[in-house]
Amino acid sequence: MARYKLTLAYDGADFFGSQKQANKRTVQGELEKSLMELGWTGRSILMSGRTDTGVHATGQVASADLNWDHSDAELIRALNSLLPKDVSVTESHQVVANFHPRFDATSRSYRYKLFCQPLRDPIKERFLWRVWPSINGSDLMESAKQFIGRHDFSAFGSPTTPKGTTLRTVVKAEWKRTAESEWQFEVQADAFLYRMVRRMVFLQVAVAQGKISVEDIARSLAKQASTEFRSALPSGLAPAHGLTLVGVEYQK
Repeated sequence: MARYKLTLAYDGADFFGSQKQANKRTVQGELEKSLMELGWTGRSILMSGRTDTGVHATGQVASADLNWDHSDAELIRALNSLLPKDVSVTESHQVVANFHPRFDATSRSYRYKLFCQPLRDPIKERFLWRVWPSINGSDLMESAKQFIGRHDFSAFGSPTTPKGTTLRTVVKAEWKRTAESEWQFEVQADAFLYRMVRRMVFLQVAVAQGKISVEDIARSLAKQASTEFRSALPSGLAPAHGLTLVGVEYQK
């Protein structure tokens, strides 16, 4: 019996998130069904974290204990032959017996994509958020700079445990224009609050559309910011389909 670290990619459009739920189609549920076909007898695999309904991934990490007498490459092929077409295993490695994909992670990286266009685009909108009116790119990039460092992100999400802290350290937050009307936000942090990235994107777009200011973003992160001020920020989240978990980092 060995513990395997599995890296997953999936199109989240037709999943009710990554975490297993009763009577719901989830990434964890599909992976566990495939592992059972290979003799896995565990109660539950471990995952690096959960993604919401509709969120995609290219670097989700799971682990499972399995009796497997073949190579990592053969395990990848075997699992992918059993998994549905919207999820695949991209990497497999044996790891130490106490490896935990969530608690051993040192940081996580997400990418959010959007495009500005007045008319619907059914193809693009599977993976990008259509934003209109258009945005000011300079304001978008300036707003991202406010997130760098260690801040109280309580205005941007909720803790992943009932008594968890809302302090997070962001080491990367930047927007790049990838096409004439398309933008990509890349963010990396030690950990994220529940729905934190989607809230970050929503408020940055509000800045770029002139609805709030860059200073409002900065004030929302300040420890002295009042509950009244935070509740005065526009409510909402960027749609899930624009978000992708691109990587989970571990110490070498």
